[in-house]
Amino acid sequence: MSTEQNGSGLSLFRAGSGGGRGPSAYALFNPPPVDKVAVEERAAALATRSIKKAAKVAGLKLAVSMMDLTTLEGKDTPGKVRQLCQKAMRPLDSDPSIGPCAAICVYPNLVPVAKATLAGSTVKVASVATAFPSGQSPLSIKLDDTRRAVELGADEIDMVIDRGAMLTGDYAKVFDEIAATKEACGAAHLKVILETGELGSYDVVRRASDLAIAAGADFIKTSTGKIQPAATLPVTLVMLEAIRDYYYASGRRIGMKPAGGVRTAKQSLQYLVLLRETLGDAWLTPDLFRFGASALLNDVLMQLEKERTGAYQASEDFSKD
Repeated sequence: MSTEQNGSGLSLFRAGSGGGRGPSAYALFNPPPVDKVAVEERAAALATRSIKKAAKVAGLKLAVSMMDLTTLEGKDTPGKVRQLCQKAMRPLDSDPSIGPCAAICVYPNLVPVAKATLAGSTVKVASVATAFPSGQSPLSIKLDDTRRAVELGADEIDMVIDRGAMLTGDYAKVFDEIAATKEACGAAHLKVILETGELGSYDVVRRASDLAIAAGADFIKTSTGKIQPAATLPVTLVMLEAIRDYYYASGRRIGMKPAGGVRTAKQSLQYLVLLRETLGDAWLTPDLFRFGASALLNDVLMQLEKERTGAYQASEDFSKD
């Protein structure tokens, strides 16, 4: 994939790169600077919004439907994945109106287990790829990793960018790897993980967001969950604004996934307020917004049961996986 350099040293990607997805306005990779104070003040202000009663229940149920239940540990087993799949399909046995979740996210070798368990349901199977979580492998290995996960049945691929290349200004390499991975995905959707906790500033987060979108990402995602800080409201706002600006320029909707650090029902509602106020009602769907969830689901279920019964349930009443 060919690139040129303009006079300011910014990467100029020729029209047609990234599968022809980007409009001409995004050929010049030159994102606006981010006002740190404004971003943090707006995120903080939106986090104070109070949501009560029926609206709160509706928001929490929506949050459940947007969750990617995730297990990415060296000790993962087929049994653990099957149990997680069952929870994704029926998060709360006593209330079939809650759920299902959006997806299960696992390592590639466990994709067939998840696929078989979820057969007949609407829950998608996502798999990490491209040398997750470091991204430090040759491109040929990353692409083989991606193709293998898709061949095993993955509906979605969560890739990681090369943060070293991003931080040293080798934007063409980052762009080309995303575009090549998108091609290797075939019909599977591509979520591009920026690992914002390693990028150092909102300006770099914005640049990486624009770059990933222009290269063909279907979703942009904050984090692997392996690095802290992971998702935060200000970082998510910067990424949502990149999605908004791209939509205004192209008419194409890109999805967003905050992952890592979203642990409570209250936080999930804060993210939904941020989403609605930045992108509008059209993005309030699992097709365009996801939570990377390991610990979030049980807290949301506890809040829903509290709203239904008037009393908190014990944490032991909910399965851990």
